[in-house]
Amino acid sequence: MAPHSDAPSTVGFLGVQSYSQWYSSSRDSNLSDTVSSLGSSIDCSLDVRHSHLLIPGVYVPAMCFFTPDTEDVDTARIADHAVRLARAGVTGLATQGSNGEAVHLSHSKRQSTREIIQYCQEAWEVGGDYGLVLPPSYYATLFAPASETILESSTAVAGKSLIPLIIYNFPGAVGGMDLFSGIIVTLAAHPTIVGVKLTCGNTGKLTRVAAATRKLSIYNPAQPEFLAIAGPADFLIPSLSGGGHGILAGLANIAPTACIRTMELYQVGNVSEAQKMQEVVSQGDWAAIQGGVVDAKAGLHAWVGYRGSARSPFSKPSAEQAKRWKEGFRNLVMLE
Repeated sequence: MAPHSDAPSTVGFLGVQSYSQWYSSSRDSNLSDTVSSLGSSIDCSLDVRHSHLLIPGVYVPAMCFFTPDTEDVDTARIADHAVRLARAGVTGLATQGSNGEAVHLSHSKRQSTREIIQYCQEAWEVGGDYGLVLPPSYYATLFAPASETILESSTAVAGKSLIPLIIYNFPGAVGGMDLFSGIIVTLAAHPTIVGVKLTCGNTGKLTRVAAATRKLSIYNPAQPEFLAIAGPADFLIPSLSGGGHGILAGLANIAPTACIRTMELYQVGNVSEAQKMQEVVSQGDWAAIQGGVVDAKAGLHAWVGYRGSARSPFSKPSAEQAKRWKEGFRNLVMLE
């Protein structure tokens, strides 16, 4: 998902290469010869921008923070939080997703293919490396067949996006639409589509996708490895055992070190210690799941000292709720 602002974007569609065009041309030429045709106000040469390969690890869908009284976007707190996560050693950040309260920001939330392409362009213009893209779902009951609509829409976006894309499978956010492994594997063959985030928590699906896309990389060594990334933090070790590549989990806003350590222990073969960490992480994730953004922010307030709440129409937690959520994260933050 591309960055939002508190004012509607006026950006247009500029005459620059799509990522798939860049990928095609760069296979037979030096990247340093391929530069953006944007003006001097934006320095985004493609050799620099696309050197940030998507790699396995712990990614964080960073939260958006607002001032307590006015609910204005608190850019200083957002920056402080990003630095905190970076110092903890996370692999990367995703901005303005569900944990970032994108729907509470004033840029139009639309699901047309054209709008998604524009979001991707905006992300590229401000320095984003990848776009996290949900399937179109508002008219899901009218899609016939749904798989063809998803393939057509996703391919259209991928063909024009200036940044590589990560498919986002989050049934709870799109009216129950759940991408099956065959669709994901088909989309993985597109050079612009480089990964998938599976918030569905389906271990079998992740295993099938990881296995099939590994074969794609073997057949086409020039294609970067397709990453299958878990959504929930309680899905970390199960996803790694199925061939997955890490997590993009909201819980890492609160306990990035615990998530990173769990993955590191598993990767070096210390499965028993990793499992012990996973048990605590899973309990913390359950606490986060029950209250979503509201209790996660209450946890950050209690344990990290952040002020502010989720934006309206989310309600502010009562003193009793805040205390309960603080205790729900206690064992987890002790691992930090």
